Amino acid sequence: MTDPYSLTQARCNAVEYLTRREHASEEIRNKLKRKGFEPSVIDCVLIQLREDKLLSDERFVESFVRTQTNKGYGPLRIQQELQKRCLGGEWIKDLLDINHVDWMTHARIAREKHFGYGVPQNQREFAKQVRFLQNRGFTQTQIQSSFSYEDD
Repeated sequence: MTDPYSLTQARCNAVEYLTRREHASEEIRNKLKRKGFEPSVIDCVLIQLREDKLLSDERFVESFVRTQTNKGYGPLRIQQELQKRCLGGEWIKDLLDINHVDWMTHARIAREKHFGYGVPQNQREFAKQVRFLQNRGFTQTQIQSSFSYEDD
């Protein structure tokens, strides 16, 4: 039997986290665990929050993808960050594909924001820009297209 006081305290802490931003279930679980709550209490709180529609991994992923995209990160990096948060699977890959994000345009914008307009003047500069976009999580196709200005 779980202590109702402990359950209430854990729920209050979780709701406080969720008022600041969306969280994944595992993030809430880890934060409550660090606060010293028992696993059974944490499980009950997570179930309650899901039932009350206060906690949703799907909503978290949508928000996270939107935020990271606006920061200039590509689909590979976003997927990797979601996996670190114990969120993975085909539905996330589908979301990143279906999200109606023009990743090629985002790769170009990220490159231009960091390096300015125009194409690199030499091989060393080109390689530096490619590495930057790879670290940001863009695919080779998206990186190649970021150097093309035919669409403009």
